[in-house]
This record gives sequence, C-alpha cells and structure tokens, in this order.
Amino acid sequence: RNFKSLKPQKSAGRNNYSGVTEPSWRQGNPPRVPNLIGGRFVASLSFASVDVLNPATQEVVSQVPLTTIEEFKAAVFSAKCAFPPWRNTPIITRQRIMFKFQELIRRDIDKLALCITAEHGKALKDAYDDVLRGIEVVEHACGLENLQVGEFVSNISNGIDTYSIREPLGVCAGICHFEFPAMIPIWMLSIAVICGNTFVLKPSEKVPGVSVMLAELAIEAGLPNGVLNTVHGANDIVNAICEEENIKAISFVGPSTAGAYIYAKASTKGKRIQSNVGAKNHAVVMPDASMEATLNALVAAGFGAAGQKCMTLSAITLGLGSESVMGLTNANTGEDKLAEHAKAVKVNAGMEADVDLGPVISKQSKEQICRLIQIGVDSGAKLVLDGRNIVVPGYEYGNFIGPTILSNVTVNMECYKEEFLGPVLLCLQAASIDEAIDIVNRNKFCNGASIFTTSGVAARKFQAEVEVGQVGINIPVSVSLPFSSFASSRPSFAGDLSFDGKAGIQFYTQVKTVTQQWKDSLDSDRASLALPTSYT
Repeated sequence: RNFKSLKPQKSAGRNNYSGVTEPSWRQGNPPRVPNLIGGRFVASLSFASVDVLNPATQEVVSQVPLTTIEEFKAAVFSAKCAFPPWRNTPIITRQRIMFKFQELIRRDIDKLALCITAEHGKALKDAYDDVLRGIEVVEHACGLENLQVGEFVSNISNGIDTYSIREPLGVCAGICHFEFPAMIPIWMLSIAVICGNTFVLKPSEKVPGVSVMLAELAIEAGLPNGVLNTVHGANDIVNAICEEENIKAISFVGPSTAGAYIYAKASTKGKRIQSNVGAKNHAVVMPDASMEATLNALVAAGFGAAGQKCMTLSAITLGLGSESVMGLTNANTGEDKLAEHAKAVKVNAGMEADVDLGPVISKQSKEQICRLIQIGVDSGAKLVLDGRNIVVPGYEYGNFIGPTILSNVTVNMECYKEEFLGPVLLCLQAASIDEAIDIVNRNKFCNGASIFTTSGVAARKFQAEVEVGQVGINIPVSVSLPFSSFASSRPSFAGDLSFDGKAGIQFYTQVKTVTQQWKDSLDSDRASLALPTSYT
C-alpha cells in the first residue's frame, strides 16, 4: 500500500468541497458507505460488508464495508501527517472552522435527522434532538480557546521563570455506539480537533450514514485534509485502534462488556481512554411527589428513543414506607396510573406523524429485551404492561416493542442486573429513603439517579448520599450541557477524565512545563551542581 499517495495535501479555501458534494458512492443501490482518508472519500477494497437495515421495514438502507487493516493504517498515517500543520494552526483559525461547521450542521439538519430515523428508527423529533445536542457540543467547542490557557510564575528563583502550556496529544480515535448517531461522533471529534489533535473516527456499523454526512460538512467547513478520517468496520477495526501505537487517546461510548474490553486492551498499550458505559438509571418517587408531573416525566424518560440511550430511566423505586404514593392509595395504584400514561404513548415508524416511540435497532436487540422481560416474569415480577406483542399496521416486520412495565422487581433478578436498552420500566419497593438510596448505590451500571419530591430535606439527603455522577431533582434525565462535564462513576465509567467541559480539554491535551533563565553573563566561571531553589 502506497501510503504516500494519501498524505494530506494543503487545502485551498474550503478544500474544494464542490468535488465531493455528490460522491459516486451515493449512486449505488444500495449505496456502500466510503471511508474518509486524507481528505478523500474512498471505497474500501474489502469484499466483506454489513447491511444497514431500516428497523421499521427491514429494508437495506446501505452497506458498511469491513475495512481492511491496510486501509485503517492508511487513515492513521494520514492523521499522523496532518498533525504537525494542524497543531501549528492558530487556535482562532480552528475556532472559525468550528463556527462554520455548526452553521452547516444547522443548514442540513433535516437531511441529518431523516438519515438518523432511517438507520436508527427513532422518532423524527428525537432525531432532531440528537442533532441539536450535537450542535450544542460544537458551539461549546467554539469557545474552548479560553480553557486552553496555561499558567505563568515569574521569578520562582533568582532570574528564573516558569510557565505551563497545554499541547495536543497527536492522533486520537473515537469508537461510536448506535445510541446517538450524530451527537456521539460530534461529542468526540469536536473537542479533539479544536484542541489541535487529528482524529480517526469509527462510526457504529449500524448507523454509519450520519457520520459520513458530518465528515462531508467538516470538509466543507474548511477542516484540512487528514485532520478527520473515518473508517468503517467491526471488531477488527476496534482491536486495531486499541493496538495502534500512533493513536494516543481513545473515546468510547457503548455497552459495558465492550467498554471493559476496550479499556483493558487500550490501557495496556499506554493510551489515554475514556469509556462511558452502562444504562441502568434510577428514580426514587417520594410519597409527596406531584402526581401528574412525575408520571409524565417517568414515561418520557423511560420510553423516549425506545429506551436506547445511556441516560434512559430503567428502575423506579416506590413505597418508601408510606401508605400513599404521589397522593394515591398505595404503590400498586401508582403503578397502574403509570401504566395508563404509558398506554398513551404512540408507537409507530419514526417517519410517521405524531409518533412517540419507534422500533429498537435490530431483531437481535428485540429478542434480548423480550428474553429479559420473560426472565423477570419467570422470577416473580408482575407484568403490569406488556409491549412485546405489539403490531404496527404497515410495518409488520419492524422491531417494535411497546412500553413495558414490570413491578415487584427485586435487586436479585436478572432483569434488574442486566442492561435493557429498551422501553422497559422496572418498579421496585423500598421501606425508606435510606433503603432506596442503598438500592441506587449498589447498582454498578447506574450513570444517574433522580428523586421526585416536594421536600427540600429529602432532596438534599438524596443529593448528598447517592453515589452517581448525575443527580436529578424533579427531573428525570440528568444530563448536563456541554460546558459542564458529563460525569459518571463506578464501573459505568472507565478512565480518569470525562467528556465535555474542562475535563474534555484535559483529556485531549497534555501539560508541558517550561522553566527558563536569561542572563547576559554567568556570575561565576564554575559550574554549580546544586539544584536551583527559591533560596539560591
């Protein structure tokens, strides 16, 4: 493989984007998504590929090539060659490119959202939110130059100054999951690139189209050739990313088993790694909670995007030793009211009007969700609402699961211990707020937890004692905006530094300390072997 032919060339204007607005790969039926290497969209030479299926119809949307290792190495080589000129590009120039990038994403938001719904299956309004969340990350990246400043201390010793600066790492990589086809790639590449790194992106093989579209927009925005590269594939490419010595840092979002594997493999190679995994978030409903507001929040958080997101609400703790829940007679009545609200959720293909809940990503995912539901029933859980047998007219082959609620769930049941990634709510009982907090703290996959109450005392106790990275008070999905770092804890996050905010800057940069001394002449002809201190 002649890697020199893929060495990035100096961009002119906006890299002459007109030459790639209608790439030939779109003309296939079905189209075969290309890799982006050295600023060019190139078809993989691999004969092996994976079909991308529309979850609502099972129609083939596109094909993803299982990229060869040689092609992956070409992408890394391209990123490595692009790094020196990109790190020396003034940060204001990088900032202008990011401003243009977010402008182009807004321009093409309709196309991006339609692509997400076609590949992922989520409702179109959820797809728009996915893109908008990504835009927020780009907007945040546009202002990160203020967070990359160093520190200066004058005259720390006689005639000696010291200062620290933040420098980019080099080639970084991102491994994406299907949950948020737009937000997750943007989440990774925007922060890495604005810090002066170059990037190799591996999109999810289930939802590759949006990543290709985003790469096209990045080129149109003026990102120089080789700064961003995309390679498609499966496990072989993941292993190659973990083992490639030229890749200095890896970002990953996805399931726990994959995250643990990537963290272990990459960390042994000395790479920085941030791995956000797990999806078993909890809500504690106090007896004094506002009924309608709480029920609406629980339904939205539990069934939105078909439960396929890392901050999906999976478990609800009721009871808490009171004879009433949300002003109702008992916990069972609360569960019945929850079921009534869940039945109002409209299940249909994501492209249809007024749909609330679309299909899950694949037949394998549906089978896994149904298996865990049945295991819960067999273990003694009560099926308050069963969405397994739902049929959507016109989409009989879709991977649909309606809202499902299981009650009488205990912490020892497999359905509670395992990740669902589906529209399923588990209802547990607790005798007190202390027991409810203990349930949350013992679950290793809990990214976040919320409490619904009108008591400030209960809210403060919950906030102080719950051991999770994201806490919500009368709000179900406690995800902060990009300028406030996404925090996770325990096994649901592996790594030292998280994603957004200051932590994101720290992850994608390294500190260099410079100590300097300038003298017109030496005080002595003799060399001093003493360590300089403030006393000398």
